[in-house]
Amino acid sequence: MQALPTGDKMDLVVQKAVELGVMRIQPVAAKRSVIRLSGERAGRRVEHWRNIAIAACEQSGRNRVPAVEPILDLPQYLGLATRENGLGFVCAPGASGSLRDLAAPTAPVTLLIGPEGGFEEGELLAARAAGFQAIGLGPRVLRSETAGLGAVAAMMALWGDW
Repeated sequence: MQALPTGDKMDLVVQKAVELGVMRIQPVAAKRSVIRLSGERAGRRVEHWRNIAIAACEQSGRNRVPAVEPILDLPQYLGLATRENGLGFVCAPGASGSLRDLAAPTAPVTLLIGPEGGFEEGELLAARAAGFQAIGLGPRVLRSETAGLGAVAAMMALWGDW
């Protein structure tokens, strides 16, 4: 799950996440998301990201295109996430948890990545209430488009490519 970043950074996120092996991409609008997409414009953007996912699959040799879901507001997404089975993490600078402290998961993993400026405190609390565990990615504060890709790469290095 990626909060909408500014400009065309989502194009990069989709492309590289597909190359790294993610199964689904869920764009969400968080309170600090600068870009606001709705209606026909949002639909065109999601279709554009789906085409990027197809091209990334062709480049990386994947034979299954990951789903690129329609844009949701963060509260909408968290409402759906509470019904999903699996392990959920929300990246939060300063969080005490770390990926390297966790055993390899046996269920699907959902990773929430915030917008530039991060999630607001209320959004982090809502994510935790929805079952997401806060994790940190080290001592640096990463850009929105870097955090998720770095976390996925770390998961693959720690847990293997499943």
